[in-house]
Amino acid sequence: MACAGCGTGVEGKPSGCKSNGGCSTGGCNRLNVFDWLSNIPLGDSLAPFDIIEVSFNNGSRKDFFRNVTRQHLDKGEMVTVEGVSGFDVGTVSLTGELVKLQMKKRRAEDTPEIKKVLRRSSNDDLQRMADNKAREKDALIKSRAIARNLGLEMKLAEVEIQADGRKATFFYTADDRVDFRELIKVYASEFRAKVEMRQIGARQEAGKVGGIGSCGRELCCSTWLSDFKSVNTTAARYQNLSINQAKLSGQCGRLKCCLNYELDTYLDALKEFPDDADTIETAGGVANLQKRDIFKSLMWYSYEGSNKQYPLTITRVKEIRQLNRQGVKPEELKAVEVVTAKPKETDLGFADVVGQISLKSLEKTVQKRKQKDKDRQKQQKAGEQQPKQGGQPKNEPKQEQKSAQQRHERHERHHPDRNRSKQETRGGGGNQQRQGQGQQGGQPRQGREQQPRQEQGQKPPQNQGNQQGQGGGQPKQDRRPPRHKPRPKPDNNNKG
Repeated sequence: MACAGCGTGVEGKPSGCKSNGGCSTGGCNRLNVFDWLSNIPLGDSLAPFDIIEVSFNNGSRKDFFRNVTRQHLDKGEMVTVEGVSGFDVGTVSLTGELVKLQMKKRRAEDTPEIKKVLRRSSNDDLQRMADNKAREKDALIKSRAIARNLGLEMKLAEVEIQADGRKATFFYTADDRVDFRELIKVYASEFRAKVEMRQIGARQEAGKVGGIGSCGRELCCSTWLSDFKSVNTTAARYQNLSINQAKLSGQCGRLKCCLNYELDTYLDALKEFPDDADTIETAGGVANLQKRDIFKSLMWYSYEGSNKQYPLTITRVKEIRQLNRQGVKPEELKAVEVVTAKPKETDLGFADVVGQISLKSLEKTVQKRKQKDKDRQKQQKAGEQQPKQGGQPKNEPKQEQKSAQQRHERHERHHPDRNRSKQETRGGGGNQQRQGQGQQGGQPRQGREQQPRQEQGQKPPQNQGNQQGQGGGQPKQDRRPPRHKPRPKPDNNNKG
């Protein structure tokens, strides 16, 4: 990834990292090269090499140019160079003695025909380049539509327009040869520029598009890998990898280039394994080689008709092969015990004081909440159905209190309480006679007057509440006769 401050400052000079155009991360552009000879001073008699390497379109294409102006150019500066019937603008990617090694690697010769560096890029050059680069996306879409209408079996990967807009290069991939005679005419009339068609491979296309590989890093072909070597499935076999096309293929659809990175190390390790040890003979029968474990230096054998495998060391296999050549069959293989248990992790004494909540605890709380909601809904439904079914409503304590009061009022009307009977016995003669007459004639007037008032919801007297609380229900009736029975007075009118 590029740093946040990488960019071009005033007059094409690099800005941001302040390292003279050299990015420490190596990800400012594609195919970036680290100049490891930049800090080595040259001799007094030696002049700096006059050829520099310039990259275009963010490292998508690189070329060599001669610095005829003898200006001191740093890596990352924007320069204007010769182009096809015009000029082009690029970024200095390499200077000094390391350019000689790069030219030798790419087999580029130092000839007078090498194009020249015109000047450092001015603001007008940079503005013109930005305007023409903004046309590349629309040009790619239009060019794909034109190729589809002409029925050509090709895939356009990138369109690069020169800084002055006089030339357009179309990079494409195709399995077979393509006839461009009609296509080039249409492109020239549509884009008003000189057209160049350049065929590339699938790996180069992936490098131009870019992306993230299965390892989690940027693609090698888009960052540093410039030359592509052929990759075969034998490289996967030497490394004991399963031949799975989906896992072994990269984003380009070809075998991954990284299969060749460690191939030499595996080949060196396989030299220690014996070549003629595919079968060995023992007293128990003939054992066949199943696989080689390069990291543990083990060879796995199994007998015919058996699925059990026996790991043997390289030295033991060589001993058995030496005995077989002498006509001797050993009685046992002396297999090695392979421990597959993982080592115990050491406790570093880490204490989680952050208070993070695990997923299991969250699930438990959610389940408890759901269960509470279900129980609450059931209680509400049961409370709604009880009045309809003739059951007891929700406000049970209030209803019980009202029913107890009603029972007490009914009992009060039919059975006078104990206190009232005591008052009757203790009262005077006239009152006692009237109360006795009321008892003989029926219900007393006081009881008749209290009946509608108590039915309307008046509270009973305190003695009734006390009796109810003491008795736990209806008051008890005093059936005992009064102590002093009043004598009736003689009536003089009835005499004679």
